[in-house]
Amino acid sequence: MASNMKKKTEKIAATKDKRPYATAKYIRISPYKVRTVLALIRGKSVEDAAAILAYCNKGGSEEVRKVLLSAAANAEHNFGMDRSDLYVAETFADGGPHLKRMQPVSKGRGHAILKRTSHITVILDAKEI
Repeated sequence: MASNMKKKTEKIAATKDKRPYATAKYIRISPYKVRTVLALIRGKSVEDAAAILAYCNKGGSEEVRKVLLSAAANAEHNFGMDRSDLYVAETFADGGPHLKRMQPVSKGRGHAILKRTSHITVILDAKEI
């Protein structure tokens, strides 16, 4: 039993992604709105992406900017990478749990309102020179 667990943990460690990343969970904005912002920075360098997000007037741009800068700080601190060599390799926004609210309507009924949340992930990588 223990040998199988050791093999399993070794397999997980071998296939684990070694790129720096950052995640923000339970952000109170719909993932549909965040995905449009993430599409703007995908494939750009960290400096360009931060500049784009600083002047973007979309809803989730500030949250995405914080996650991007956190991923860059993780790359510098944990992996010893240079910030100027980093680019945005992958970005995605997964849906989090919904906050369920009710809107009262006629005849004592209620319509459901789903206040959506997002889990935002930014994965960076170093440029190949």
